Amino acid sequence: MVTPPTIRRMQEIMQNEMVREFLAEFTSTFVMMVFGLGAVAHMVLGDKMGSYLGVNLGFGFGVTMGMHLAGNISGAHMNAALTFTSCALGRMAWKKFPVYVLGQFLGSFLAAATIYLLFYTSIIQYSEGKLAVTGPTATANIFATYLPDHMSLWRGFLDEVIVTGMLQLCLSAITDKGNNPPLQGTQAIVTGILVVIIGVSMGMNSGYAINPSRDLPPRFFTYVAGWGIQVFRAKDWWWVPVVAPPLGAYLGAIIYAVFIGSSTPREPQILENTTSYEDRRTPVLPATMPQLPVTSSLTPISVSPDNRPSVQAAPPLRDSIHLEHL
Repeated sequence: MVTPPTIRRMQEIMQNEMVREFLAEFTSTFVMMVFGLGAVAHMVLGDKMGSYLGVNLGFGFGVTMGMHLAGNISGAHMNAALTFTSCALGRMAWKKFPVYVLGQFLGSFLAAATIYLLFYTSIIQYSEGKLAVTGPTATANIFATYLPDHMSLWRGFLDEVIVTGMLQLCLSAITDKGNNPPLQGTQAIVTGILVVIIGVSMGMNSGYAINPSRDLPPRFFTYVAGWGIQVFRAKDWWWVPVVAPPLGAYLGAIIYAVFIGSSTPREPQILENTTSYEDRRTPVLPATMPQLPVTSSLTPISVSPDNRPSVQAAPPLRDSIHLEHL
């Protein structure tokens, strides 16, 4: 069967690494935000249908589902602060930063639009037809975080830095294979539980945005959907969930690298010997590296028709020793 050129071209585009990572971040963030914002809508609009614990569970297990969707493709960051930290620490190329963030922002924006569509009649009934940002019938807080009256702007900034730092600190431990990682296949559920713990223990002060991709796109959606410019003016809070989380995530990663990562025994980086076959059988390692057992293949010997043994060329061997980078 001959594939039309247009379809073949589309298939080639979809197999591009950047495109796959973009779609992975887009889809995983959309799923996380639909579950999370839906839980908030239940708490705000429902009489007895939602709770603050439900919000934490919605976001926490939304993260779990997002990781199952995209974990092996893009890493399922779903968070621009985590993407920034990965690039800043050299774990990911900066050229991928806009690809990841764009996917996250579009997924989050579409999730906000989806929740608005699903809960439109409830929003209108609850707010008596007026889309308010503050006050007893406020509904903009379904989509983005807003600073409560007992918090000042700079205390809210400090809160977001610390809470996001705790997120990244624990994520560094969860993903560190050289320390005490969760069991194979349980990383997603453990990460979801981490988000729930953060919400129930430190979410009261600022709504634990801890993620520019979680807060800014839905806030922009409410601006265009009818809540107006007040979504950016209320206590001048809008920029804090954009700036504070990357700072907190970076500090959390540095703290883990210095306090924990630097004292965790590491295996050396992958090495590839180019010496002779005899030398490859016992590779020479630096004195600081532990001597590890090396697996090598025996040179096969065959017998020629005149009964003289001949040595066949052995395939090139690689002695690989792995190092988990910080």
